[in-house]
Amino acid sequence: MATRSTRDWILHVDLDQFVAAVELLRHPELRGRPVVVGGTGDPTRPRTVAATATYEARAHGIRSGMPLRTAYKRCPEAIFLPSDPPAYEAASREVMAVLREFPVRVEIWGWDEAFVGATTDDPEALAAGLQQAVRARTRLTCSVGIGDNKHQAKLASAFAKPAGVHRLTGDNWAETMNHRSTDALWGIGAKTARKLAAHGLHTVAQLAAADPADLARRFGPTNGPWYRYLALGKGEAEVVTTPWIARGHSRETTFEHDLTDRGGIAHHVTALAGRVAQDTIDAGRQATRVTVKVRYTPFLTRTRQAKLPAATADPGAITRTALTVLGRFDLDRPVRLLGVAVDYAMPDHTPDHAVPDDQPTLDHLD
Repeated sequence: MATRSTRDWILHVDLDQFVAAVELLRHPELRGRPVVVGGTGDPTRPRTVAATATYEARAHGIRSGMPLRTAYKRCPEAIFLPSDPPAYEAASREVMAVLREFPVRVEIWGWDEAFVGATTDDPEALAAGLQQAVRARTRLTCSVGIGDNKHQAKLASAFAKPAGVHRLTGDNWAETMNHRSTDALWGIGAKTARKLAAHGLHTVAQLAAADPADLARRFGPTNGPWYRYLALGKGEAEVVTTPWIARGHSRETTFEHDLTDRGGIAHHVTALAGRVAQDTIDAGRQATRVTVKVRYTPFLTRTRQAKLPAATADPGAITRTALTVLGRFDLDRPVRLLGVAVDYAMPDHTPDHAVPDDQPTLDHLD
């Protein structure tokens, strides 16, 4: 019988259908039924989207980011519930507190996921223990991926869903991943996958075998080799327990009726900039950059940004910069969404939680 060796592992704990699961705890009578969570819960309101849905709703083709009107057409019998972020934040805190009771290192990545660093000779047993504790204390289930690094563990948790455990390491990387499309990698989305395919790189195996110098020429000296690095199953293996610090804040509004008047658009940008400035003050932070987002009808999105002369939380300075940035847009078509965001001045030694390349930041269907 082979002996187990004690070594370092990375686990990715991903709560199953988290937002929907929290709602089902509050509405147990809805278990087994298609439930969609998003907006105010009214599927007749235009331009509101699904944040998440139960597996029963997903069977009807309902996905994250889908307009609620479309979700209703696909499944008229679905139950639509309003989003309640404070409830999800409270549930998330309970789960993370459970994880921290184990002899592990915990790096929180959002409401519903965390990386866990552990030294053990049996990562599957640890994963099962984490699952059991989370379920006993919070009544929520989670899937756990096990890997040599964060990239592998993140992908492994997706293979484990729902409520399972899966190991993906250098030992089984090739047999598990080589035949898959490049967008199966964490950090390569559909847009980048199309660019890679245009150069004959359709699968993970093809990308892994590509010449790094050629990738650098085609996709840039940083991104090109990094894509190959991912295809080889490489990734960060350090779990950072330093509390995460927000790198910025944003506010945006989707309008039920398109905006066509430049003065009205400027009015809304002014209001959004004021709200972002107040958020900055409330957080005790200072802004260094202002970004304005404009989404035209039907769904073309453009962003422009400008650096502030100095780090500040002054509403006047943030608003003036936002309006200056707005002036760089061609407002020659109807506008359906406006957003204003600021980047914060960061203290030294802040953990970097980068969003993977062209991946959605909207609450995903887990």
